[in-house]
Amino acid sequence: MGAGKSTLSLKISQELNAILLSEDDWLLVLYPEEIKNFDDYLKYSNRLKPLLKTHIRSILNSGVSVVMDFPANTKNQRAWFKDILTEGIPHQLIYLEVDDQICLEQIAQRRKTNPERSALRSSASLSQFDTEEVFRHVTSFFQPPSADEGFSIEVVKR
Repeated sequence: MGAGKSTLSLKISQELNAILLSEDDWLLVLYPEEIKNFDDYLKYSNRLKPLLKTHIRSILNSGVSVVMDFPANTKNQRAWFKDILTEGIPHQLIYLEVDDQICLEQIAQRRKTNPERSALRSSASLSQFDTEEVFRHVTSFFQPPSADEGFSIEVVKR
């Protein structure tokens, strides 16, 4: 949370003239009223993934580049990405190595400058979801990517 995934994803997609797929966008459209807390997010995010897996494979197999603005905080989350890739499809996992304090500052700034994101969390406002408490909870599960996961990893330090 707050590391800059969405900002960097948009920039890269524009540079590569690639399709940008954002988990937040899909969840907003498909489940606008259902996501009220972190457990709801996990539930609906997991419902979305089988559909997107097939869709993304089709796009990649057509030769079009895709930039995915999705969290990959744990080995299990990254395994889903790995499962999408069929043999021979080049990829790059970008790991944003950002200090917690910077993430918290960016989350606070996002609440001020991008309040429409609150719609993703239904009636829950960003101040209720994008908080230090939720940030600490989410980051408590964080596992940095490692070479043994089989990804081409680029580390971006901020």
